[in-house]
Amino acid sequence: MVIPSDIPRLVVAAPSSGSGKTTVATGLMAAFAERGLAVSPHKAGPDYIDPGYHALATGRPGRNLDAFMCGPELVAPLFAHGAAGCDLAVVEGVMGLYDGAAGRGELASTAQVAKLLRAPVVLVVDASSQSRSVAALVHGFASFDPQVRLGGVILNKVGSDRHEVMLREALEEAGMPVLGVLRRAPQVATPSRHLGLVPVAERRAEALAAVAALAEQVRAGCDLDALMALARTAPPLSCAPWSAAGPSEPAPVSARGDTAPGPRSDAGRYGRPVVAVAGGPAFTFSYAEHTELLRAAGAEVVTFDPLRDEALPEGTGGLVIGGGFPEVYAPELSANQALREAVSAFAAAGGPVAAECAGLLYLARSLDGKPMCGVLDADARMSERLTLGYREAVAVSDSSLAAAGTRLRGHEFHRTVVEPGAGETPAWGLTHPERRVEGFVQGGVHASYLHTHWAAEPSVARRFAGAAAAWTATVREAAAARP
Repeated sequence: MVIPSDIPRLVVAAPSSGSGKTTVATGLMAAFAERGLAVSPHKAGPDYIDPGYHALATGRPGRNLDAFMCGPELVAPLFAHGAAGCDLAVVEGVMGLYDGAAGRGELASTAQVAKLLRAPVVLVVDASSQSRSVAALVHGFASFDPQVRLGGVILNKVGSDRHEVMLREALEEAGMPVLGVLRRAPQVATPSRHLGLVPVAERRAEALAAVAALAEQVRAGCDLDALMALARTAPPLSCAPWSAAGPSEPAPVSARGDTAPGPRSDAGRYGRPVVAVAGGPAFTFSYAEHTELLRAAGAEVVTFDPLRDEALPEGTGGLVIGGGFPEVYAPELSANQALREAVSAFAAAGGPVAAECAGLLYLARSLDGKPMCGVLDADARMSERLTLGYREAVAVSDSSLAAAGTRLRGHEFHRTVVEPGAGETPAWGLTHPERRVEGFVQGGVHASYLHTHWAAEPSVARRFAGAAAAWTATVREAAAARP
């Protein structure tokens, strides 16, 4: 059903990274939420960390809008799904306004997301080293693509009252509204390390204080009423909101490779399969839609913390270990021998496991010399080289996650190396931007560096939930057959 979405919305963009997008976007979310508005937070691109701060600011899940991984056709439906019932939506952009997937034109750029959402753009400009030139800069961004509606500017790192006057005069000549001015100030405490900001889960109390400080900074320097008025100029979106309960799919294949009853039919016979999802400070990278898809497929999703929990959740029928920073917590993860052995035993017995990036490292034999789960005959270590970028991939063989031939787009983002990089049965064949095989499929395990967004291919969630249901049934039948 197509439902017009008339939710007021803004896209917060910048000429380049480092201009202050995250400061402004998170501060706006928190400032409007403090006014009692239901604010829907979104992030363009594949970033996992900023949405954690957005969630703190709004009390709602931070959601990603990625036109490369999910396709441009899903951007508006995913937005409508996440923003349903809200008073305002704020979308933080990625990189510079017009920067997208390398060699793909506007694909996955903030500008493309803004056009797909028919949303006005607020440009955050680092004005620290310019005065009248700001008008030329903003004019260029406003005129580069006439379909992108630049509704105003927020000036960041302004040095003085005189500096502000010069900037305002220049932008007035250019006919561009100034919607906020943020002065040079000590940076709000949001520490970074090798892959960006430190995730919220690792510093929740400090992150809450940082978000409050951002809200105060934005509230003091920005015209919230004018920004809300601009957001209300966004025309209605006519699209069907994305739903985790998608169309019916062929029967999923179990971890053993045989066709298994779908999770909905299994639910009546066996109860809902338990899918254990790794969380806590070491495993913070996840998309909200993954959990929604698993639940819609009939699974009971239970979170566990590999740093602290010494056993898998009771009745675990499937195990999802997503991205994060296990390299930061390698000694603690290694010290939890009881859980490492439990994961190893589950995988060795054929239980379905889906591991992405950090999960791949955790399943390896070792990480920086510290013993890990030993599920994979591979070792992981930190590297000086950053591996970063979008990928196109095809599943090399059948697994608990994907049928052979399944095509997905994904993203790599890590400073680690796994040796070897692929098992005898690789997980993916990468087809762009380079051709190589990657990852591991063995028994019920699918482990890879590739981050994927399951909303682009919901069959993988249904397939995995089906494998978990079949595995649960097998375990229970074996237990019942014992004397």
